[in-house]
Amino acid sequence: MTEIFTAFGLSASAGLNAYLPLLIVAVCAKLNVFKLQEPFDVMTNWWVIGVLVVLLIVEMFVDKVPAADTVNDVISTVIRPAAGAILFAASANIVTNISPVLSVILGLLVAGGVHAVKATARPVVTASTAGIGNPVVSAVEDIVSGITSLVAILLPWLVLLIATGGIVLVLWWRLRRLERQGAP
Repeated sequence: MTEIFTAFGLSASAGLNAYLPLLIVAVCAKLNVFKLQEPFDVMTNWWVIGVLVVLLIVEMFVDKVPAADTVNDVISTVIRPAAGAILFAASANIVTNISPVLSVILGLLVAGGVHAVKATARPVVTASTAGIGNPVVSAVEDIVSGITSLVAILLPWLVLLIATGGIVLVLWWRLRRLERQGAP
């Protein structure tokens, strides 16, 4: 059951940074932390890992430059959900019997949703900080993506706790906001 939390955690982290969770999964599989099934085992090839490193460096650099990050987010509207779909399907394929089509759809939705929030928030950060906040926000996103990926692999039950806590926190915040609006 915990493998499904791994799948959700990895696909969510791909919504922030497409290549970091792919690289983490590839390296973990290469180090035999877990075994990727075909066709996902191709990610353990050193050439694939090398390409992921190069793509990660490019994304991390471009994402910290105002205006260039917006272009990157537009391009990543396809890349991040696709990475999420690959990660969800690869991790769900490790030990569960989830349909591959359902795995791809869930990965697309989770990574796409996280990416949509990121892509919507980033122009606000750029406008409100005159671009100065972009490198900081981007670095935080990269750190969150990396930590989420590692937690999803090593402590998948923690993904459930964090997701549940986040949902409770959002609901609590929304209820308080509604109470304030209703108060005279």
